[in-house]
Amino acid sequence: MGTVAEEIFSKKLSRDVSAGEIVLVDIDVTMSHDNTTPLAIKALRNTGKPLYDKNRIVVIFDHVQPPASVESATLQKEVLEFVKKEGIKNFFREGICHQVLVEKGFVIPGRVIIGGDSHTCTYGALGAFGTGVGSTDIGVSYATGKNWFRVPETFYFDVNGSFAKGVYPKDLILKIIGKVGARGATYKACEFGGETIENMALGNRLTLTNMAIEMGGKTGLIKTDKVTESFLKSRGYPYTEIVPNDPNYEKVFEFDVDDLTPQLAVSPRVDNVYPVEKYAGTEVDEVFIGTCTNGRIEDLEIAARMFKGKKLSPLLKTIIVPASNEVYFEAMNRGYIKIFMDAGAMVCNPGCGPCIGRHQGVIAPGDRALTTMNRNFIGRMGSDKGEIIIASPATAAATALTGKITDPREVI
Repeated sequence: MGTVAEEIFSKKLSRDVSAGEIVLVDIDVTMSHDNTTPLAIKALRNTGKPLYDKNRIVVIFDHVQPPASVESATLQKEVLEFVKKEGIKNFFREGICHQVLVEKGFVIPGRVIIGGDSHTCTYGALGAFGTGVGSTDIGVSYATGKNWFRVPETFYFDVNGSFAKGVYPKDLILKIIGKVGARGATYKACEFGGETIENMALGNRLTLTNMAIEMGGKTGLIKTDKVTESFLKSRGYPYTEIVPNDPNYEKVFEFDVDDLTPQLAVSPRVDNVYPVEKYAGTEVDEVFIGTCTNGRIEDLEIAARMFKGKKLSPLLKTIIVPASNEVYFEAMNRGYIKIFMDAGAMVCNPGCGPCIGRHQGVIAPGDRALTTMNRNFIGRMGSDKGEIIIASPATAAATALTGKITDPREVI
């Protein structure tokens, strides 16, 4: 009996588990990418043990793919040698890890998943406990198949109402982070519920859980329901119901989206959140639509509708990076890629793109970028003299059309 987080750990351990307990559990999936796998390999070797179960390991190249330097190419070569030597079959370079794992069926309700990436919290949108860990923990999990946790207390976000035209789940999560603060939910499970969440598509739910870490959350979670079940069963993946049972939440936050407006998170903090109109008319040098937060087909659809039949200024860098090959193919089939390129946007191969600041659109000193990514830390996209503003795909698309920060309600 308990919150979604407590229910997951209780099922894993076949006994009632409560927040605050220290538990050792079997890890269902251990994920790492091109940035974190090299150190995980070193940690594994330091244990002196072989892989515990290669079938529970997923390695993905996404952060700098294809490699943009000799250094990144060399590190990726080392990882490939490890993958081949150990016979790891779950190796992909088809897009961002958090999108690919969902598409490939690694994220199943009730699973405990650790990843060498802080946004592993994304997986809670399907009722799995996902959390980011350091490469040492990844390496130890390689060797033992286990990891320890302190079961987190839960903050519950009760969200009701309907989004107005031009307002999206990204605006909601920015509003939440602005209220809670970047450290306000440290080590808490951030559980989202209410009628707004119940009526939300899975892709949009992933946006919410993805950014739980931006308020310090250990993970983001949404109980399973017909949306979860429909997605998994349509792909032939197993479905297990994971719902709270007489939960005791540490804190409850209530949000009504009826009056929510488009939001921005202004550099250099994700909790530095304001309505778009406060910065309307501010010129930008780059617009980037993509990432594990907003690179899904639902996000590209918004931009395609707004770009169709229009031309973007060639003086503005507009970069679109689908989250995965699957998303890219679907966007091609729907004609979105042609719309983007006809408008003058640059479409890059699936992956993290400029979010990590190492390729495909890094910013120069003095540049101001408006992006759908999840972080606006100094230097995140390149120069530490640049500025990063976070917004929804609709606000990003509207801004790309004008070259200035624009309220999407004026364009849609």
